[in-house]
Amino acid sequence: MGIRRAAKGVGDFLIETLGEAVAEVVLSLLACVVLGCLALIAYLSWSFSPRLTIAGTGLLSLILAHGAWQTFRTPAEGRRRGLAAVTTAGFTLTALTALLLLLYARCDCL
Repeated sequence: MGIRRAAKGVGDFLIETLGEAVAEVVLSLLACVVLGCLALIAYLSWSFSPRLTIAGTGLLSLILAHGAWQTFRTPAEGRRRGLAAVTTAGFTLTALTALLLLLYARCDCL
């Protein structure tokens, strides 16, 4: 009875370890793809029009700053509506993407 339980425990450990290793590889690959896509977008945007790229970057920065302000300020009475909800969602998505790249983009692909 003890040998079967030990073998089952070792098997469960190996399956869990293999699952974590596969998940780590998948997340690293996803982070490298996201980083490559962001670099490609920046390159194509700059080659199309440097002025529009700078203007778009400034507008995106203002939107993200508004989203961060809406996220971290003391909430007012009622719910967020319209522009506040959109900028908050954009800031949250950008923050999660940055966190993914920070934790898993350890590739030499670029």
